[in-house]
Amino acid sequence: MSHLRSLIQYLLHKKERLANDRSTHLERQLRDGRGILPRGLILEWLGTSGFRMSYQGQTLVIDPYLSRAPMREMLMLRPLLIDEERIDRYIPKTDIIVAGHTHFDHAVDIPYLAARDDAEVFGSKSLHTLLRASGRESIIAEPHRVYERGPFRVRFIPSLHSKLILGKAIPFDSEITCEHLEPMTAHRYGCGQTFGILIEVGGVRFYHQGSCDLIDDEIRDKVDVLLAGIAGRRFTHEYVPRLLARLQPKLIIPHHYDDFFQPIEEPINFSLNVNLSSFIDEVRAVSDEPLVGTLEPLRPLTIR
Repeated sequence: MSHLRSLIQYLLHKKERLANDRSTHLERQLRDGRGILPRGLILEWLGTSGFRMSYQGQTLVIDPYLSRAPMREMLMLRPLLIDEERIDRYIPKTDIIVAGHTHFDHAVDIPYLAARDDAEVFGSKSLHTLLRASGRESIIAEPHRVYERGPFRVRFIPSLHSKLILGKAIPFDSEITCEHLEPMTAHRYGCGQTFGILIEVGGVRFYHQGSCDLIDDEIRDKVDVLLAGIAGRRFTHEYVPRLLARLQPKLIIPHHYDDFFQPIEEPINFSLNVNLSSFIDEVRAVSDEPLVGTLEPLRPLTIR
């Protein structure tokens, strides 16, 4: 009932909530990461849970999703099409692709990017199935194993997806099983195995949490930067305190709070009942230590 009450309160005060989220997003924008982020790094939020990291001539992309099909396509069970032109416009180069799970808003664009750039792909068995259907291979990640590629060291940390269906179930909680890559409906992009992703580059540790649940004992390292997915966090008990206690970051960059059913070029809007402004309060209730900074989608932050 608490989840239903929260939704009703959001709908009753939607205009005010969206205004608060918009002002928080703007006021908290990270202008300069010197002292925390490595010099020479380019960090870009691709919207949803996606990020691009470029360093020493190599580019790693996490959970890219620029095609962003309208909600009606999902509700009407229409196949989700890859927007190749948009991907080419905003992601010019990719060497390494990693994914935390394979819901459509994390995995749709990966086969195209992998084929276009002959990029190396790491992720779950579901992602491997998706790539094989496109005629390519991927590396099925072994938990906690270190994968070194150029300046990047990557580890996959076993994790969980939040139970977004009123706190009771994970949407599309299945493996991807396609044999041939063809336009698939959203529900065929099953979640598969879920990982947090630990990335070390330029002497700095990043932790990408793409879904709002965790396995506490699997997180064994403190980090400098937490890329914190925040959609659906209210369905997980003590999500923010548990995550911060384990990782103890110096900088938190929230993500997965934008409305990924609208084109990425449009002014940012917000996911249903995501409450970005409340996330800041939740962090501060745990600690005054970490800086919380937002990124504008498609506006690279370059550390000089």
